[in-house]
Amino acid sequence: MADYFYVNKKILPDYLEKVLQAREMLDSREAATVTEATGRVGISRNTYYRYKDYVFRAKDPSRGQQAVLSLLLADQPGALAGVLTCLTDHRASILTISQAIPLASHASVLMSLDLSRLEGDLAKLMTDLEKLPSVKNLQLAGLE
Repeated sequence: MADYFYVNKKILPDYLEKVLQAREMLDSREAATVTEATGRVGISRNTYYRYKDYVFRAKDPSRGQQAVLSLLLADQPGALAGVLTCLTDHRASILTISQAIPLASHASVLMSLDLSRLEGDLAKLMTDLEKLPSVKNLQLAGLE
């Protein structure tokens, strides 16, 4: 059984995001010590040390390079082209695309993506895809 979950950060305590921020400050040398980093983000050193080895961003290259997205698109000209343009703008590479025949004015699309060159993070990509008028539903079906 896998020891990992991908969870939307909206349901997690705020201090986990702060642990990530502190670790990023240390990695980028924006903060010289754990005490400085934790003080700047507003968590205790104990919280930092308790969780630092257990929380990661989805874009972390050591934690995942491929994603599978499930989309429900409006059956209209250019719907898939808009999605492809958005993926290209974020530098996500498409590995596979499977599109079903449109039913009830909607088409189901399953895509596997290579995220190794992704600009920004997966959450930003998904937010931008959801903003497209032709995207009626978007789900992260898998991340590896």
